[in-house]
Amino acid sequence: MAINAEVIKLDPDPFKDYYIAQGYRVGDLIVISGQVAITEDGTIIEGDFDTQAEATFRNIQRVLEAAGSSLAKVIKVTIYLTDMQAHRGRIMELRQKWFTPPYPADTLVGVKELGHPSRLLEIEAIALANGDIIG
Repeated sequence: MAINAEVIKLDPDPFKDYYIAQGYRVGDLIVISGQVAITEDGTIIEGDFDTQAEATFRNIQRVLEAAGSSLAKVIKVTIYLTDMQAHRGRIMELRQKWFTPPYPADTLVGVKELGHPSRLLEIEAIALANGDIIG
């Protein structure tokens, strides 16, 4: 049995000029590209960590909703930080703000830099399209 991958579309799509798909729905899973602090029209948000994190989580929410899912259905995140020492504690607080128990599986990665020099974090996620998380 073949499984199709349906592209997730946003309008406007801030990733269009970068030749990146927002993500895909594959069966009952949603897999989204790493989200960053960027506006709907593709303008990079160059604020402090909290400003960038707020925009990043809002972008995750927007993509998931476009795919028929939500933050409540996220089962896995990978979070990339350019300054682990400075922002690890804040990420733990933000996970509690944006996600609910049972919290998603998580990989936290310290990196030297991301796709733009001003970026302080990037988050990719996998979520359920249908069904519930049973804790």
